[in-house]
Amino acid sequence: MSDNVQLGPDCVIDPGVLLGYPPGRPGTFGPARLGRAARVRAGTIIYAGVDIGEDFETGHHAIVREENTIGSHCTLWNNSTIDYGCVIGDRVRIHCNIYIAQYTTIEDDVFLAPGVSIANDPHPICTKCMQGPTIKRGARIGVNATLLPLITIGENALVGAGSVVTKDVPPGMVVAGSPARILGPVGKVECPFGIVIPYDEHGLDVRRRPEWTTVAPLPRPVTLPPKTRR
Repeated sequence: MSDNVQLGPDCVIDPGVLLGYPPGRPGTFGPARLGRAARVRAGTIIYAGVDIGEDFETGHHAIVREENTIGSHCTLWNNSTIDYGCVIGDRVRIHCNIYIAQYTTIEDDVFLAPGVSIANDPHPICTKCMQGPTIKRGARIGVNATLLPLITIGENALVGAGSVVTKDVPPGMVVAGSPARILGPVGKVECPFGIVIPYDEHGLDVRRRPEWTTVAPLPRPVTLPPKTRR
């Protein structure tokens, strides 16, 4: 572990973790700061010059580059990379095998499913106008979706699996396809098993709706009958 590291209390750091790794880019300085109760697993590399809030958790082989600011209660799972210069809010869930390009902004309560790729260069190799997308609060990005540079994913929007998003997504809307097109409001999405209303009329998921804190928790997952061979 580098001397250029500041850890809050109750952090658990596995063997094989590199904290405060020196950036190769000139002019990047500062310690790696991790707040209280971080849980960092083997193979993770967190560069110098980052500021991470409390209760940060990684899977294995996660990478956080320099000049990133990450809020509290965030997760970064196996083999995912946050490239430099990003701003990430609180309670952001970043699943496995995800790439977040430089200068991306992700607001609170965003969920990125496995395999999401985020781009930041409208004409690759130029690098003169790199800017990742802005993902607004509560948006959900499906498996293997691709987000192109400069766009905004609206608050509480839902991007379908495998989509390529080339334009702004309005708040509270579902988009899917390549290029992604609007399918309708998030509040119209139905559970295929009929056991829960996935999103309310404002696009809030079950864990962020007010009744979540006062009513019974989520039902247990449905056990489906085995498929019959033909």
